Amino acid sequence: MIEKVNSNANIQAMLATLRAHQAQAAGGAAALEPPATEKPDFGESVKSLLTQVNEAQVKARNMAEAYERGEDVPLTDVVLAMQKSSLSFEATLQVRNKVLKAYEEIMNMPV
Repeated sequence: MIEKVNSNANIQAMLATLRAHQAQAAGGAAALEPPATEKPDFGESVKSLLTQVNEAQVKARNMAEAYERGEDVPLTDVVLAMQKSSLSFEATLQVRNKVLKAYEEIMNMPV
């Protein structure tokens, strides 16, 4: 019985049946083509992430200054904002280090 399940003809028949059901469920030929999606630009992605890190740092600094002025800002919110800012900066720094290391390895490759 295992030989029947694993036979090439049986596997091909199962695949054909699955493809037919997939095409029927999706409305025909539309299921065979993946949806067209715009791929994000690497530079734009990096710029966006750096902007988010900067915003987190500015927010933490503003909250700390507001707390120091005596405004009604809970200390826990200030500490959490500072920790988020610190973690995002450290993650960005590690990514930069990995990119630089990869660049150096590529530049040192023999041609």
